[in-house]
Amino acid sequence: MSHDVPITHLDELLRSADDLLWVDLFNTNRDELNYVGKMFDFHPLALEDCLQRSPRAKVDYYGDYYFFVFHALRYDETQEVEVATTELNVFLGSNYVVTIHQEPLAPVGRVADRCRRSYQDMNRGPEYLLYTLVDGIVDEYFPITDRIAVRIDELEDEIYTEATSEVTEEFLALKRTILLIRRVILPQRRIFSSINGNYSFEVSEENRPYYGDLADNLDRIIDQTATFRDLVNGALDTYYTIVSARTNEVMRVLTIISTFMLPLTFITGVFGMNIPIPFHDSLWGWGMVLGLFTATILFLLLFFRRRHWL
Repeated sequence: MSHDVPITHLDELLRSADDLLWVDLFNTNRDELNYVGKMFDFHPLALEDCLQRSPRAKVDYYGDYYFFVFHALRYDETQEVEVATTELNVFLGSNYVVTIHQEPLAPVGRVADRCRRSYQDMNRGPEYLLYTLVDGIVDEYFPITDRIAVRIDELEDEIYTEATSEVTEEFLALKRTILLIRRVILPQRRIFSSINGNYSFEVSEENRPYYGDLADNLDRIIDQTATFRDLVNGALDTYYTIVSARTNEVMRVLTIISTFMLPLTFITGVFGMNIPIPFHDSLWGWGMVLGLFTATILFLLLFFRRRHWL
């Protein structure tokens, strides 16, 4: 096992079909990418995809090699967009693997560190090395889904106590995060789908159990995100019901107050006219008006109670 080897003599590094070369390009520019692409005779379209952000995972077959696009997730609740993607491009040949990424990827670093200490991962061929890289990316999905599950539980409690604006923002953030995760994972699951035991790329018989386990993990995450989506939608419906009930209660109180004030306003309007009316100059007139106010309120109060409106 050798690392940090120059690739200027590519034929010597790949002199045997049993050899395996892993080239990792990080934060590369167009000239460096074209240089490596010419050495391996990569298709220009595949190289162009490496320089541009691809919105979804995919696999393309170019005769002598496969070209993959995967996405890792970075999760940060302090950001406006909580989930960001980091793209990993992989060229898979018969005895080489070329990985290209513009941003640091912890799963790639862990696999590289493990390969420096042991030859086990690379000794099983390029397909297994690809599995270890993708499996490391998928493993980082689970802490994100665990945190989302906790946030949904907290949100289900907060809808009864927190302010409307805070809960609404949390709902929007969760729905956007879940949607982005599903948009990233679903295309990757299609890459590892097995139809009648056949994958979208060549997988040796000894490595099929590993890819089957990888597909199961992706299925688990897809099922989790579908459950999260249903839980958030259900909680959102409950939240709207609670808000509507609170609004109806406020409107009911305001309507009752308005109903009380309407006859009182009528009475004050009648006795406030600038024309002579009975008891206009008498102290009894003031008492009669107050008594009429009181009788009106008591009548409305009794009427509302009989109707069970209060």
